[in-house]
Amino acid sequence: MAMDKELDLSVPSCIHLLSAFLAMEPPDVVISFARECGGDSITEIVQSFIWNHCISKADVKWQGPYLKRFLKKLIVEIESSGGVVLDELYEQYAFYMTSLQDDDVAKENSRVLKRISFLFPDESSGILSCPKSRKLEVQLQCSLNMLEGDTGCSIWPSSLFLSEFILSFPEIFSNKCCFEVGSGVGLVGICLAHVKASKVILSDGNLSTLANMKLNLELNHLRTGTHLLGHHTNCNMVNCVCLPWESASEDELRYFSPDIILGADVVYDPSYLPHLVRVLVVLLKCENSDSEEVQTGSEFDACQRKVTSNATPNAEFSSDPSVKGCVAYIASVVRNIDTLHYFLSLAKQSNLVVTDLTEKVKPFTFLPYVKSYKQSSIRMFRISY
Repeated sequence: MAMDKELDLSVPSCIHLLSAFLAMEPPDVVISFARECGGDSITEIVQSFIWNHCISKADVKWQGPYLKRFLKKLIVEIESSGGVVLDELYEQYAFYMTSLQDDDVAKENSRVLKRISFLFPDESSGILSCPKSRKLEVQLQCSLNMLEGDTGCSIWPSSLFLSEFILSFPEIFSNKCCFEVGSGVGLVGICLAHVKASKVILSDGNLSTLANMKLNLELNHLRTGTHLLGHHTNCNMVNCVCLPWESASEDELRYFSPDIILGADVVYDPSYLPHLVRVLVVLLKCENSDSEEVQTGSEFDACQRKVTSNATPNAEFSSDPSVKGCVAYIASVVRNIDTLHYFLSLAKQSNLVVTDLTEKVKPFTFLPYVKSYKQSSIRMFRISY
């Protein structure tokens, strides 16, 4: 297929189109970017771009049903507007129609491979986490089925927020021992490794989720270890820990001695919250003597001012000088306000200090093409003992 003119892959609309496709965003979202690339029309040049950069390079094993749905909607969109569909797109859709059976589509490939691209805007070029390419791509094997106990292998909005937070303020996490509760697919841990945390410990209570998490770390070229509670962690790899909140003992938890604790969408099930708060209390009371530099109080505040000097004017958020030692950052979508209030009540009863940073923390927007995720929908809390 030869076209007289090609789209420029460096143009934002083209970058967003490709990124949305690789992240397996809903077909309507990808098609909206395609229209934007063609000046409100999916021209043959745009179709050529989609074929060369998206369809021809896709992996049917991981994306088959998605590709079939996307091509069907794309063809209908072009035909309904009176456009001409490239033969290659027709032929590929016919191939999917014959090779992908209905039962395969119904199963929706219980696991898929998404490629999440963090796109660094011009104003973020000065921060330490910004790659030379201005793009950080993360591969994640995940589930599209949020039912039937597969929630731990799904990508949740708060993990996207925490990832943007880490990449926006890398100095807070570099050279720190970072421990995540309920790590799911491992996205937050991959971002922690990118900003050079001195030690990254990811935990989950589900063995299947833990195995998938380890696979994702390896997909992103990170050394991994399956850590046993009560044994020392390895600083040279991302440590994966099976940590059921209800059964982890205080002695086992003290071995981790983190500087920073993170949690994304862990405040959701009231029956688990007492166990979560107990785990947070034990971890927050730990004293870490292994980190190169543990910034607390005014030093930590100075670090934040330094970080935010490179960020947007709204990015500043203060740190209470009285806060010393380990801190936790918990990001959550509030699906049930009573559940959140119960968590805050349990935290208060356990003498934890909870500060709502929602209006103060404004990370960069690294995922402008993910239309289902909005930073404004996330609540952010800092917790200390």
